[in-house]
Amino acid sequence: MDLMPIIKKRRSVRRFKNKEICPELIENILQAGRWAPSGLNNQPWKFMVLEGENKDALCKFTHCQSIIKSAEKLIAVFLNKKTSYNYQKDLMAIGASIENMLLYIHCQGLGACWLGEILNQRKKVHKFLKLGSTLELEAVIALGYPLAKTKTSRRKPLKDLMIK
Repeated sequence: MDLMPIIKKRRSVRRFKNKEICPELIENILQAGRWAPSGLNNQPWKFMVLEGENKDALCKFTHCQSIIKSAEKLIAVFLNKKTSYNYQKDLMAIGASIENMLLYIHCQGLGACWLGEILNQRKKVHKFLKLGSTLELEAVIALGYPLAKTKTSRRKPLKDLMIK
């Protein structure tokens, strides 16, 4: 199995079709996230799936309103402070969890965009969602069926990224 073509083809999708995603597919996306590596296997993440009015209400907390409105669903990803043992390592584990989900989403013919700008309003989002103090918002993933074919992307040459 060659994962490299999948990694190279995955792109952020910001416009989606008005097409429902079946619950089983959402569960599998979350399963992909749950199987990410974490230090001491503490699995420091929590997920919240948002749709409908709750999804649309998050628009007021970000400049990415058109992406949220277009998305079929959102997955909010939180750090669970109860299971955290090292903040930086746990954030890296959450990043790995998100990447697992993004790759799985891509492989299922869906598209997604990892939204980080919303973190500027983290406290307001937290209050809106009525969450306890043990959770800290780390990202929101907008997902759905892509409206258009994804574009290609360029990357810096590897030699420019190497430290000698």
